[in-house]
Amino acid sequence: MCAACYQKDNNSMKVFRGFKHPGVAEACAVTIGNFDGVHRGHQAMLALLRGEAQQRHVPSCVLTFEPHPRDYFAKLHQKPELAPARVGTLRDKLDDLAKAGVDQTIVLPFDARLANQSPQDFIQQVLQDGLGARYLLVGDDFRFGKARAGDYALLDAAGEAHGFDVARMNSYEVHGLRVSSSAVRDALGQGRMQDAARLLGRPYCISGHVVHGRKLGRTLGFKTLNLRFAHWKPAASGIFVVLVHGLSAKPLQGVANLGVRPSLDPNDVNRGRVLLETHCLDWPEELGPEGAYGKIIRVELLHKLHDELKYDGLDALTQGIQKDRDDARAWLASHTNAPGSTRI
Repeated sequence: MCAACYQKDNNSMKVFRGFKHPGVAEACAVTIGNFDGVHRGHQAMLALLRGEAQQRHVPSCVLTFEPHPRDYFAKLHQKPELAPARVGTLRDKLDDLAKAGVDQTIVLPFDARLANQSPQDFIQQVLQDGLGARYLLVGDDFRFGKARAGDYALLDAAGEAHGFDVARMNSYEVHGLRVSSSAVRDALGQGRMQDAARLLGRPYCISGHVVHGRKLGRTLGFKTLNLRFAHWKPAASGIFVVLVHGLSAKPLQGVANLGVRPSLDPNDVNRGRVLLETHCLDWPEELGPEGAYGKIIRVELLHKLHDELKYDGLDALTQGIQKDRDDARAWLASHTNAPGSTRI
């Protein structure tokens, strides 16, 4: 992504790093949030936003932040435990927003300047001068500005004074459960992949470019596709049954490790970073041994087999991978109606 703008292929959504760039719409209908996971509550909000934008003949716009504000404050106070586990990467967020039909997304860096901006300055400098907001939709618990001093009442009064409409959307529930990023994180953290899929409205997935690793898997007889998970604290971790999209006409069955690989040297080529390492149960011959590098793939995590394990040596690691491979085949064979498996 360039420093200013990134044009999405699907739905032609425009993405800007900040709003002071050519091409940013002069007026818009906007909603604000972190949108981690773009779950069913987010999707309902975005559908409402699109309708209001169409009525006003302006583009729909999402204003989001990177890093997550809680990441910023966790680093500021040197308390990493305050940082929320991340459901998705920025790439996944932008893909999901594009699929939801959003016309424009503004990614603001959450830094000291933004953290210390007064609610009044945020309204004037960001909403009015930066975005030309004609309509603003927020969640029922939305707060903003320094010390989270701004609230819906302040926004509503500002809209009345400056000529833009302000609306608030109540919580979205599924079977009595409030749909939220926190609920998705809890489900993923506990390995409840079907519950996460219900909250998201789709199987949980991670996408990205296939990158080179230390190539240990192929020496053990288990070639892997490596995706980097940019955040250090993924909401899900462990060994999963997966489907891989983007390498062939049909999704490929596989087993994947999401985490830091405790059995390996943290000073290897990946330097202890979080990786999603996926082994396809049947490798497409047409790709050849090197054919996946650089491709963008999407990996659906359907079922958690177990947490990451630390094996005592490469022989034990090889046996563990083989067992995971066999267990993944068995699970896929017995769950033809699992999320995503109907497309196998």
